[in-house]
Amino acid sequence: MRVFKRLSLIVCFLLGLQCALAPAQEPKAAEVSESDPDITRLPGYVEPQVPPAPPPPDIRATPKDFNGADNAWMMVSSALVLMMTAPGLALFYCGLVRKKNVLSVMMQCVFLMGILSVIWAVYGYSLAFGRDVLGGFIGNCDFVLLKGVMPSWDPSDPNGGLSSVVVPMVGSLPRTTHMVYQMMFFIITPALICGAYAERMKFSAMVVFTILWGTFVYCPIAHWVWADTGWLNFLNNDARFASFDFAGGTVVHVSSGFSALICALILGKRLGYGQEAMPPHNMTYTCIGAALLWVGWFGFNAGSALASTAQAANAFVATHLAAAMGAVVWPVAEWAKRGKPSILGACSGAVAGLVCVTPACGFVNPVSGMILGLAAGFVCYTACNLKSKFGYDDSLDAFGVHGVGGTLGALLTGVFATGAVIPGATGPQGLLEGNADQLVNQAVGVAAAVGLAVVGSVILLKAIDIVMGLRVTQQEELQGLDVTQHGEDGYINI
Repeated sequence: MRVFKRLSLIVCFLLGLQCALAPAQEPKAAEVSESDPDITRLPGYVEPQVPPAPPPPDIRATPKDFNGADNAWMMVSSALVLMMTAPGLALFYCGLVRKKNVLSVMMQCVFLMGILSVIWAVYGYSLAFGRDVLGGFIGNCDFVLLKGVMPSWDPSDPNGGLSSVVVPMVGSLPRTTHMVYQMMFFIITPALICGAYAERMKFSAMVVFTILWGTFVYCPIAHWVWADTGWLNFLNNDARFASFDFAGGTVVHVSSGFSALICALILGKRLGYGQEAMPPHNMTYTCIGAALLWVGWFGFNAGSALASTAQAANAFVATHLAAAMGAVVWPVAEWAKRGKPSILGACSGAVAGLVCVTPACGFVNPVSGMILGLAAGFVCYTACNLKSKFGYDDSLDAFGVHGVGGTLGALLTGVFATGAVIPGATGPQGLLEGNADQLVNQAVGVAAAVGLAVVGSVILLKAIDIVMGLRVTQQEELQGLDVTQHGEDGYINI
């Protein structure tokens, strides 16, 4: 009996040990047919993890209708246009004056970059692009101190949060981008006038004149041509004289060119003009400046599409070919008349071609751009050579290039404009397509810009002359404006 009990204990012990060492057996899965629609019963099924809902888009980073490519192109274009003033225009002009005045021209350009940027942000943008006041003569105060331009909180939303952020837009661009791009035009336009009064105008008088001219001449013309409700804006269906001005033929070049002529006439000639030679002191500077202007002009013209579009590409190519043709025609004309082509002629011709194509570049094809460059090279060359016969001293040919070239370009835009390159255009656009009325509109736009520029400049210059005087003394002019106006010398021991 004892033996039997011991054997029973040993057997139980061995069976328990076997159970302990054997692998655990998974419960048998329920038999499921492959056709069973309930996939949760299939072997190995794992409940899927539902990802969390994405956060709502932050409109401060990507506002509604925002296009990153357009915005990138416009910021680059803004930088290119700023480069046109300094170092582009600063070098171009300072090389053309005598060495005792080189810093005065540079200072004019650099100082205007500063003061005009501030004025544009404070009230200039609002006067140019605000809603009509005074019968559409100028814009209102909607955008003063960049109100309605910068992103801001919406005070009408009591809940706060991202939904209350307002990011003002102009098409696919934040309005801040549109504002800063237009700011660069506001800077360079008065700077172009510097070429007419170089070497003889007080710096203080120049500052006051420029501020007032930008306020009472530039801003109204820009409002007429580019504001949504402008009476010359071709995009305004209610415009009385819808004028084509893609990048500033009337706003920039006609206004500055004719104001430059008034400056030259009212200030009078430089001491010794017509009696002693006054050649450019450093054509190397002028050549470098012209090259920078040429490159910067792509932002000036193609950027005026306000988007990275096929029209911008057309403007880019037309701009380049017009400059190229002008750079050939002007020195060839010199070659024929004087026996030698000059680097000054090539640089001046390129700028003349760029000026002439500015109003047209987005409305004409590139071949027409070459025709405009050819016309500008010859006409502006002739105009600059006539100033001695008319007896005025336009020191750096601001009127001969910008006034004449801008007028020529604005009128020829009405001839060569084609619906093939204008988005949304229907019917004939220019004279060659059978629309003679467009040439009339172009002439009205030019006449309006010339009228305000001439009348406004005369009033401002006469008033400033009475209050503080326009011109430096004879002794200061003979010594040079670098020393007498700024206490510096551009060339030490040279």
